[in-house]
Amino acid sequence: MHFDKLPAAADPQRTAEINYSARESWRMLGIMAEFVEATERLASIRPAVSIFGSARTPLNHANYMLTEEIARKLSDAGFSVISGGGPGIMEAANKGAYFGKSPSVGLNIQLPHEQSANTYQDISQTFRHFFARKVMFVKFAAAYVVMPGGFGTLDELFEALTLVQTGKIAPIPIILVGSAYWAGLADWVKTRMVDDGMISPDDINLMRIIDKPEEVVDAIFGHYEKRGFMPSPAEREIQFNL
Repeated sequence: MHFDKLPAAADPQRTAEINYSARESWRMLGIMAEFVEATERLASIRPAVSIFGSARTPLNHANYMLTEEIARKLSDAGFSVISGGGPGIMEAANKGAYFGKSPSVGLNIQLPHEQSANTYQDISQTFRHFFARKVMFVKFAAAYVVMPGGFGTLDELFEALTLVQTGKIAPIPIILVGSAYWAGLADWVKTRMVDDGMISPDDINLMRIIDKPEEVVDAIFGHYEKRGFMPSPAEREIQFNL
């Protein structure tokens, strides 16, 4: 045997690489565990609506109170309400649902700042990995309600639009609440993305801007009135391969 072909056991760089590879392997098991645990815990919450918005919105802000009202109406109408489980708009969504008739669900994320779990959660699930958490927002949602927010909110919005546009999930209502906040973005999508051929003209219809809480609920019911809220076997298969 040619032992000189093997790296020296005491080589610090090689040892560090081996240790890192071992950590990566264990990380993959942790990711799998997050998917399994979250799927089992959320299996019974359908129909559900995911609500997104800024973590920085204060309690006395009009958007906080509007979100709480929307979530309460959705909860009383029979929808579980899913939020990111943190402060601001997420707390308002959980709070409205918590005092309603249907479950309030928080999908919390471990972050170095901004995120701390709010107290209005009937079901609380914590994630270390953003992508595992994002799958759960989509997997169980019959609709997206998007309140004013920052980069994270835009990330969730455009991911939902992309998944519907590409057929990776069935069409669902994607509702932007607050025309004063979202009108500029919608105009840019129409006048820049559509006009420059980056998206199809029909793609703009994947999202809808609404101001009144009762119209949010009506829009979701209107979308599903002829087909029911539960995904069909074909749609379940598509979600399985999400």
